[in-house]
Amino acid sequence: MIPGIEKGQGEPEFVRAYRARAWDAFARMKLPATTEEAWRRTDIRKLDAGRFAPAAPDEAHPDPPIWLLEPLAGDKHGGQITITPNGVEAFLDNELAEKGVVFTDLKTAIRKHPETLEKVLGQLVNAEEDKLSALAGAFAEQGVLLYVPKGVVVETPLHSVLWGPGVGNAYFSHLLVWMEEGSSATYVHEYASPTENGQVLHSGIVEVHVGEAANLRFVELQSWGENVWNFTHERARVDRAGELDWIFGAVGSHLTKNFSEIDLVGEGATGRMSGFYFTDGVQHFDHDTQQNHNAPHTTSDLLFKGALEDQSRSVWQGMIYVAPGAQKTDGYQANRNLVLSREARADSIPGLEILADDVRCTHGATVGKVDPEEVFYLRSRGIPEGEAERLIVEGFFDPIMQRIPFDKVRQRLEQGIVDKLS
Repeated sequence: MIPGIEKGQGEPEFVRAYRARAWDAFARMKLPATTEEAWRRTDIRKLDAGRFAPAAPDEAHPDPPIWLLEPLAGDKHGGQITITPNGVEAFLDNELAEKGVVFTDLKTAIRKHPETLEKVLGQLVNAEEDKLSALAGAFAEQGVLLYVPKGVVVETPLHSVLWGPGVGNAYFSHLLVWMEEGSSATYVHEYASPTENGQVLHSGIVEVHVGEAANLRFVELQSWGENVWNFTHERARVDRAGELDWIFGAVGSHLTKNFSEIDLVGEGATGRMSGFYFTDGVQHFDHDTQQNHNAPHTTSDLLFKGALEDQSRSVWQGMIYVAPGAQKTDGYQANRNLVLSREARADSIPGLEILADDVRCTHGATVGKVDPEEVFYLRSRGIPEGEAERLIVEGFFDPIMQRIPFDKVRQRLEQGIVDKLS
């Protein structure tokens, strides 16, 4: 599929072994097909898999737009990493570095922080889950390692951007986050690219560990160009009394298939997942979420909201799993969809698997259209029809927007709504 890549040169043994296992899995597996339950509603046969190659650093590539790199709060970030085909730029506040915080790109982490990287690499996501995850495991060079030591509080947000231009280019990313006991941080990562006339591939892995009584707010934004085929496998593990607030925002790509999973493994662990997506044209988004309660007194809360225009399609498949003995579990999941055209389609499939008898688990899903009475009400007060629809859509998304911690991120997503409605 991607010839001419030499794997593992100059890397520690544990990295070479990880890549070798992933490569072996890639070589023996086939691309996912609609005969598999997880892929039944997402057909990737139009992916021109034989054409892709990693972006060549000696070619001319456009730089990311300035607004993509602006501080999310105040006048600077606590740390920022920009990953492009032209290279990597990384910054971390000196005070955080002196406290032992590691925030660096994957290549630097392999070279300078192998003992930290070994803690998390491959511990949460099995790169052999399918051919695409194996591809990311074998070849990921674009990526980030965030390590926050015990008791350290990172007050200023950390920010990273993966910028992926170029028709025929393939990008393989691996994000690794390790929060030690009692630590705290906010981390925002964005995938982005321009829209070009031809396919681009991204395959990524995300592994997140939230230690005992640690707190992480993790925001992932996906604003790929509308030519990108985007595949990610993501899993977070939350220990005793830990808290994870995981926020997804997606407006880009041609096709996205995302597997995201929270494992609540310690008593009193809490995980919240919030998702925002807006599709138009022929975009296809498929989010597959899992909330696993593996210990007593754990809480999960999932809310995904999406709007669809033109001939686009969304799929959300969700499962709450409660293990035997995970008593006093409180699990909730909901998916709400607003269909804005006759040709758009939203599939919403919630699920529960409960193996304990003292729990509270609820789920719900809705697919609906803009209420004509609401439009009439606004028009009767002098608001044009297009503006009325925009206000209704913005109101629909407001509960998700309120979960996003930064005004600038909210404004960017709100502008995405306006652009698509235009």
